[in-house]
Amino acid sequence: MASDEPEWKTRKRRIDPRLDALGWKRPRRGTSPIGRAYRTEEEPTANGPADYALWLDGAAAGIVEAKKLTVGPQNVLTQAARYSRGFQGGPYNFDGHRIPFLYSTSGEVTWFHDVRHPLNRSRRVADVHTPDGLRELLTRDLDSACATLLATPNAHPRLRPYQIAANNAVEQAIADRRRALLVAMATGVGKTFTTVNQAYRLMKAGVGQRILFLVDRRALAAQTVRAFSSFEAEPGLKFDKIYEVYSNRFQREDFGEDEKFDPKLLPESYLTNPKAGLAYVYVTTIQRMAINVLGRDAAIGNTEEGADPDADKLDIPIHAFDVIIADECHRGYTAAEQSAWRSTLDHFDAIKIGLTATPAKHTTAYFQHLAFRYSYAEAVRDNYLVDYDAVAVRSDVRMNGVFLREGEQVTAVDPESGTTQLDLLEDEREFPSSEVERRITAPDSNRKIVAELRKYTDAHEARTGRFPKTLIFAANDLPHTSHADQLVTMLRDEYGRGNAFVEKITGRVDRPLQRIREFRNRPNPGIAVTVDLLSTGVDIPDLEFIVFLRPVKSRILFEQMLGRGTRKGERFPDKDRFTVFDCFDGTLLEYFRSATDITAEPPDKPSRTIGEIIGDIWANKDRDYNVGCLVKRLHRIDKQLSGDAREMLAAYIPEGDLSGYAKALPAALRSDFTKTMKLVRDPTFQDLLVNYPRPPRRFLIADAVEDQVSSRWTFRDAGGVEYKPDDYLTAFERFVRENPAQIEAIRILLDRPRDWGYEPLNELRKKLVTTSPRFTIDDLQRAHEARYHRSLIDLISMVKHAADEHQPLLTAAERVERAFTKVTAGQTFTEPQRAWLERIRTHLVENLSIEPDDFDLIPIFQREGGLTAARRAFGSRITTLLRDLNEAIAA
Repeated sequence: MASDEPEWKTRKRRIDPRLDALGWKRPRRGTSPIGRAYRTEEEPTANGPADYALWLDGAAAGIVEAKKLTVGPQNVLTQAARYSRGFQGGPYNFDGHRIPFLYSTSGEVTWFHDVRHPLNRSRRVADVHTPDGLRELLTRDLDSACATLLATPNAHPRLRPYQIAANNAVEQAIADRRRALLVAMATGVGKTFTTVNQAYRLMKAGVGQRILFLVDRRALAAQTVRAFSSFEAEPGLKFDKIYEVYSNRFQREDFGEDEKFDPKLLPESYLTNPKAGLAYVYVTTIQRMAINVLGRDAAIGNTEEGADPDADKLDIPIHAFDVIIADECHRGYTAAEQSAWRSTLDHFDAIKIGLTATPAKHTTAYFQHLAFRYSYAEAVRDNYLVDYDAVAVRSDVRMNGVFLREGEQVTAVDPESGTTQLDLLEDEREFPSSEVERRITAPDSNRKIVAELRKYTDAHEARTGRFPKTLIFAANDLPHTSHADQLVTMLRDEYGRGNAFVEKITGRVDRPLQRIREFRNRPNPGIAVTVDLLSTGVDIPDLEFIVFLRPVKSRILFEQMLGRGTRKGERFPDKDRFTVFDCFDGTLLEYFRSATDITAEPPDKPSRTIGEIIGDIWANKDRDYNVGCLVKRLHRIDKQLSGDAREMLAAYIPEGDLSGYAKALPAALRSDFTKTMKLVRDPTFQDLLVNYPRPPRRFLIADAVEDQVSSRWTFRDAGGVEYKPDDYLTAFERFVRENPAQIEAIRILLDRPRDWGYEPLNELRKKLVTTSPRFTIDDLQRAHEARYHRSLIDLISMVKHAADEHQPLLTAAERVERAFTKVTAGQTFTEPQRAWLERIRTHLVENLSIEPDDFDLIPIFQREGGLTAARRAFGSRITTLLRDLNEAIAA
């Protein structure tokens, strides 16, 4: 067994061939070293012989200590350090170390320590460096490069303060010799721009010359290459005019119809034979790099894009890149030792910078040091992103599932062929909410949710004059049973604005990336239905409504989906909020409300095949644990067997009873391990356990089921705590009643209306939005509408009603009309005066106060001659008139 392998055999079988392949060949006995790089064995030192010395250009540059597999190499580095100090001669001396690069290896696991700087930490590497890699390390002066980097002003004119802070944090961490860093920045705050600037600064200072930028989709690779190419690194000079930017061939569907993009292709030799002095950025997908490093068998799947057909496994040395930037690094890099994501990154001995909007503990476990974080809440506070309002949509079907009675008619769909058949139920059937849209759909539920949504889009359109760009996340887009297709049909029927107004954008449509760009840049479609294609990496600044009709359990995915709406508007600069529709009665928002910025949510772990589990049992690896895993796997398979599958299994186990076989398996293995394993290890039996016939699936359409659907606004305080409308108004009433002594505006409204004007009104608005919960005019109006069924209640009415429930709730127009009736009663006015009064009325409806200064500032007054013209019309009465109107407004 390998675990019993002695050290000398480990060296001959594992380490020597690897050193030979890397270019560290041993000179033949009795001959002088040939070439500039070679190795010696049992190299003498004052502290004993070193297993291997690596010679480079006539000097010993490295020591390799070999240990058998059962000895952890990390702890052997101290032995290598002792030999380094005991080496006689040579040109190097780093605090007593005469050989600068130390390795310890078992041939399977390798640790490395560069002892030239006291802050350098030992680290695990995928292999020993090649002679070229070691030579490059020797010539690189990281101290000097970091000093240059830290001394270089970070003064790009487009950088925001937090982006500068992010760059500074990363650069200081690198100067402190950290090699795995995490940068967490909210979606929409410019991670890519920040990182392009970071890459330029690292390259200019000499900290990193070959930079690998990893993304997880080809479209994002193209987007990133454009970001590098358009970045003005120096006045009048784009990044790609200073340093080369490379990528791969893209496919036609990666772009819109009117786009032409031909990136520079990275020469393969830049990967397989990296040269010192070359400076470039290589942008590619993690999927492609996984193939290059691990081979096509280890390719990482992507449901939206196929694997690159021109990608192959390459012999890439570990020093191929100085810096690796991994975008969206929350996506499973640390799932397990066998994870292709992590193994790909682990292959390279480079500074690694992870970028994410949604850090998780498994992410920080890999990238180790959280160098910088800029949260969504901070970005909203600093006015770089917009906050969201929330609507809880309650659907009985979504919350409670579907109950079908005996004799009820349903339509049964064959998901494979799409054929349908009417069916009368012979017994009751109940489907929990988790099976809605998976095994059954109730069209009435979707139709009523669509109708409920329209109430809000109509209100938004009436208030702003534009339809809110709306993104709906459907449960699935499966052939013949697509929830997305059903929603598209119902939305088109509900809105009646033509097919182009509502579009599906999923991986199943033609040219999905073109459809995304149309949704982003054109008025139509106004509504897009997706599943997860638009959940990350898509920038739609004018998006105003996000609808969750898909249950989500991952905080990372939820926040990425939410992030589609957080950007400020481009065509609509007045976008200061977006609205989230939680079609599960607010439970999604409630579920994620208490989630921290760094959550313990684990990535999906790669599942072992049943053959691997059986192999581990046969090898006696954690036998009891793996037997338990196999038993559970067999029980799971048993629940999915068709009748044909049981008949096929009957050739191996009694009556094809896989569940019974699984229950008896542990005892059988204890009784006769070899005989029992003979069947379990049978290749044909194992193949049947994987490729057994499944029972035909049926999907039901319950047209007769009626749903009850309602909705309500919910409100949040600064801490994310949500309030129902009644709770929100109760908090507002408490605020008004407790603060007259502290807030002058409330005291004026309740006791001294004669003093009302712009200053008290402005003070009141500021106080309301800085308290907890935060009270905005829009939220207060929505809460009043929910409780009192009156829309557009004015702020003065809301405050006075909160203090005294007998006070009437008026709209601004009603309040102004009442004030005008009181102030102008019994008076006559000239034609010019009536014209001025109408202008004043219009202003008051919008602002609820008026000051003499307004006449020279507000366009409706200014263009008619301002205060001078108003005085000409009213004479000295103008001052009294304005004071009386303010008082009447506040009364």
